[in-house]
Amino acid sequence: MGFASEIVAGTRRRLALLLNKRSPRRAPVHWLGAWHKRLYNYSQFVTSIAENLERVRTQIADAAAKCGRSLDDVELIAISKTHEAEKVRTALDAGQQIFGESRVQEARAKIPLLPSSARWHFVGRLQKNKIRHALPLFELFHSVDSIELAREMNRIADEEGLHMRVLLEVNVAGEGSKIGFAPDSLRAEMERLLDLPRLSVEGLMTIPPLAPEPEASRKYFSALRDLRDQLAAQFQVKLPQLSMGMSDDFPVAIEEGATLVRVGTAIFGKRTPARLRQGNVDG
Repeated sequence: MGFASEIVAGTRRRLALLLNKRSPRRAPVHWLGAWHKRLYNYSQFVTSIAENLERVRTQIADAAAKCGRSLDDVELIAISKTHEAEKVRTALDAGQQIFGESRVQEARAKIPLLPSSARWHFVGRLQKNKIRHALPLFELFHSVDSIELAREMNRIADEEGLHMRVLLEVNVAGEGSKIGFAPDSLRAEMERLLDLPRLSVEGLMTIPPLAPEPEASRKYFSALRDLRDQLAAQFQVKLPQLSMGMSDDFPVAIEEGATLVRVGTAIFGKRTPARLRQGNVDG
């Protein structure tokens, strides 16, 4: 029995026990029918997420092997933004540890509902008025996109007695619709960023332009890796992390040196509509 099948079987056993707490002789037929429908739907839901995780992990292993890298070099961030806590719990049961959120208020509502073993990364645009709420929730911020944001995070972290791990978001393609440091701007600001005592700069992040084929993203991933290597040499600092690659192109990102891949749709499916979830407010 595979890992996903074991999870589903365990879930079915737990729900069956819950059903048996109510005597079938006393229970109305419609009540039992509704519960059996819920049991079926939930087991399908659990199967989907567990099997999706297995598939993604296999793809990560294959991509790492293809370029001679160790599987231990790559961490999977399951992007759980807009997905309800129950989906995250299912992924946790399937062995996933790190999850990514992009809205502070949604995360504040969701994280307390889940076991403390879950680890959380922030992957969205961080508004300055949400920094104080966000800092205690996340172990790594992927999207520091300006010196002004970095300074404000440093100031608030100092007030709160915290030290924060961060990645610097780079707009490698120079898209006007996206935030992030331009490569030349980052070179100019890097020394000031490294001087912020409450922030530990651990690497870079990028989101390439949308493309019909994963291979089209390769040049942007390799450009981010080259920029990281140049900055590390110029400023004599270790920058071990490269956050790049999402559901459509993460194998290519791994081939180009990604250490963190951000995968959501390939694990959880399409985003849950706002009207069907709770605690989702833009943050």
